[in-house]
Amino acid sequence: MFYALMAWDKSGALDLRMAHRPDHLAYLKDSGVVRQAGPFLDADEKPCGSLIVLDVPDMAAAQAWADADPYAKAGLFDTVRIAPWNRVLDA
Repeated sequence: MFYALMAWDKSGALDLRMAHRPDHLAYLKDSGVVRQAGPFLDADEKPCGSLIVLDVPDMAAAQAWADADPYAKAGLFDTVRIAPWNRVLDA
């Protein structure tokens, strides 16, 4: 099942994001469950959050993945929401 993880960074946390970006990208690639991912952008087109679509069996697995994300471990996020997601169109 697909789950959408939507996370918004703490204010002023761009340096923290960039410091942990290599580990975060490796985690995305190595976990084998990420189907789509990319940052939300602020008015200056700087990363300010993340949207990640996971293909995992249940909410518990999605939450476990989110908790192990290097960004989450670094305390980057102010708000995180995970919701079941139904892919209707695959472009």
